[in-house]
Amino acid sequence: MAKEIKVKDLKAQLNRYIHSENRALPITVVEEMQEKILKRAREIEGVDSDDKLKSTHLTQEQFEKIVEEVFRSFKFAQMDAGTAAGVVSAQSIGEPGTQMTLRTFHFSGVREMNVTLGLPRLIEIIDARRKPSTPTMTIALDEDYIDMKVAEDPTRTREDVANEIAQRIELTTIYSVAKSIDIDQVNLQITIVLDKVLMEDKGISIEDIKKKIEYRRSGLKCITDKDSDERIHVIYSDEKKSPTLQELQKLKDKLINISIKGLKDVPRVMIKKKTNEDGDPIYEITSEGSRFTELLRIPGVDPKRTYTNHIHEVAETLGIEAARNAIKREAQNVMEKQSLEVDERHMLLVADIMTQSGEIQQIGRHGISGRNASVLARAAFEVTVKHLLDAAAKGERDNLVGIIENVIVGQEISLGTGVVDLTISLDYRKYAQKDLLKKAA
Repeated sequence: MAKEIKVKDLKAQLNRYIHSENRALPITVVEEMQEKILKRAREIEGVDSDDKLKSTHLTQEQFEKIVEEVFRSFKFAQMDAGTAAGVVSAQSIGEPGTQMTLRTFHFSGVREMNVTLGLPRLIEIIDARRKPSTPTMTIALDEDYIDMKVAEDPTRTREDVANEIAQRIELTTIYSVAKSIDIDQVNLQITIVLDKVLMEDKGISIEDIKKKIEYRRSGLKCITDKDSDERIHVIYSDEKKSPTLQELQKLKDKLINISIKGLKDVPRVMIKKKTNEDGDPIYEITSEGSRFTELLRIPGVDPKRTYTNHIHEVAETLGIEAARNAIKREAQNVMEKQSLEVDERHMLLVADIMTQSGEIQQIGRHGISGRNASVLARAAFEVTVKHLLDAAAKGERDNLVGIIENVIVGQEISLGTGVVDLTISLDYRKYAQKDLLKKAA
């Protein structure tokens, strides 16, 4: 009976094919092979962990056949040299994009939270908009942090801790917790009537509000009403100052927007209850608005599993490689939500082109297309006359290297068979075989 490969030896066996000269495979493919082999072994032995496995249940011969088949499929999936990868990708994304316009309005919202999907969202991604129309964040919570807080105070539940973290994220302004904000023309002050139920729900006290007002607007003083602790009066610290009605109106408009707690531009959050692999409840927060950098500093947020659809914030916080992955992921999500299948490699090509310079560039006249080295390629895209006049004024030269400019002038393009150049030596007869020379004669 053939000897089976041990689990501890499987990784070493697979690693041989990562840097192999004859049968090199990408790391992701090797990792997927490892996971599938171990999954099959777990099913055979009926265990739920790799640590409990005794064997991979594969002989060396079987393992080699699997690798050979994977390598054959991998080679078959690769493109030939000279294939028009850009044209194929543009067609693969553009054709389904024409179908999206008919279905966009069906996706106006997701679970009471407005989200832009369909063609408008795809245009936002390709145009590299500085601010998306509906930025959102998917916030994963740190389970260890939640367990620690529950252990410190057994009267609190995991849901209470999740709500506390959500309160730190959601923007709360004075307007959010006030029943009314009025101008008292007789006493030349602004009176704020607070909603105690809302304040308790958001974990805010009257002292918090008073401190925030005095801190954010210097020269002001807050006094609690003698008859009601729900009412506070905002006056100028300088008692000699006699503000006009116009000044009080401006002050009222500024007081409304003073933030008490939470992140700017994140007006609303929703807590979702899910279950993990063990069946235990876990909590996830979804937000309207995005402040990704500030969010990752909040205690209780798991930075490794938190995500935003704001691609520029991803680039600023995590770097251009993360932004590349975000562009690919967002574009792929748009297609999948419309039930359209596009190979992820086409999306990756677009993401690579948009991020190759180290910063996010749009695919348009203000980005990649407008910065093309070829004058004719730029003129063929948009504002033809302007590009030609500018190039003529600057004395630019077009070396006809790319595809677009060669099509315009009617020359052979460097795609497919046009990639290959055949040359022949003038004294080839010296090296030709004698029998071929005789036939030629």
